[in-house]
Amino acid sequence: MLQMVSRGAEIARELIKIQRQIDALQLEQSKLAAEFAQTDHWSDEGSNTPIDWIRFNCNLTEKVAGDRIAVGQRHAQIAASVQAMEAGEIGFSNLAVMARTAMATGARFDETQLLDVARKVSPGKFYYESLHYRHAVDAEGYAAEQVELVENRRLWLSKGEDGGLLISGALDSIGGAAVRTALEPLARRTSWDDGRNLERRYADALVELASHGGGLRVQMQVTSSIETLLGVIGAPGAENEFSLPIASKTVERWACDCSLTRVLMRDSVVIDVGRSERTIKGPRRRALIARDQHCQWGGCERPALWCDGHHLVHWLHGGGGEIENQVLLCHRHHWLVHEGGWQIVKTDDGRLMTVAPRIEFGTPHPGGAAWQPRPPSPASGEGKQPLRPSGPPPDETGRSHLPMNGEDNI
Repeated sequence: MLQMVSRGAEIARELIKIQRQIDALQLEQSKLAAEFAQTDHWSDEGSNTPIDWIRFNCNLTEKVAGDRIAVGQRHAQIAASVQAMEAGEIGFSNLAVMARTAMATGARFDETQLLDVARKVSPGKFYYESLHYRHAVDAEGYAAEQVELVENRRLWLSKGEDGGLLISGALDSIGGAAVRTALEPLARRTSWDDGRNLERRYADALVELASHGGGLRVQMQVTSSIETLLGVIGAPGAENEFSLPIASKTVERWACDCSLTRVLMRDSVVIDVGRSERTIKGPRRRALIARDQHCQWGGCERPALWCDGHHLVHWLHGGGGEIENQVLLCHRHHWLVHEGGWQIVKTDDGRLMTVAPRIEFGTPHPGGAAWQPRPPSPASGEGKQPLRPSGPPPDETGRSHLPMNGEDNI
């Protein structure tokens, strides 16, 4: 009995066939791109980098051009992934993520831990999972990348011809998540007949936040394992619905002043839920504000309203909740203490001293426990730990130093 094949099924097969041919051509182009990068031809033609030459002459974006070189340089190291692509098990996009991950993790890279994930998920999801893997094998390196992204935050404000304000810029994933968390509730439609488009609602939300949000502390919900919170080697990053995986150092900073929901799980099933308060609030916060009045970093006078409570000895490491173990730090300087590698300590006579990051020399120690793909979240939606950052973004025009001769160092 003959079966008629629909035109749609024929097109579907042809689409897949052509895509596999494209993947094969992209791999061949990647090998050539890596070889081309070793020549001087791109420099002879006035390009700043091989990526710049490929981007312009091959009509590609900078990221895609970089992917070509990365795959070409690492294709021998990710041979199993190349074979999987040739067999149609993964696409070139997942191969590019694998190559980028190999470049980022260096000698710690283990292709076998990622290939099964690559076979099962889309390129976007695989990229997200690859960041968890990178955090697991090198949390310090992953945190350093996030530090660089924060340092590259930009916001431009200019005046339009009509007197309006023109805004453009770029934020890191964590900063962007904080902004979206603050704006999303205010940008919802106010009624069924609210005719504003999304861009208008976001703009109105920003104005409303600036006009009335002076005392508002943004509530960000973050899901973290206890291993991530403690900075255990091999732990994945934490998660937020608007962000890429979050470094353990950032979670530690947020945990200074937060509410925790403890969730015990077995085989991805919630078996117990409990809450504990780590928020510095009420009489304790009022006493802290009365004592400190502003950020206690030398030379900084950000008002208390813009400050977080910081534990000199973090409660994760046995520090108590008494006010003697707490100081006010603005968002910028709280970030420097946790993600930036600085320390703020109290001397025997009660003075606060800031200590610059330690510089280490020599070969870094190898990674710890092997990374494992994360289990699915419980269907109930429970299992999240709400952690609450507050304050303005880091002031990237300011430079923080130890106070000298009583001067403000800005």
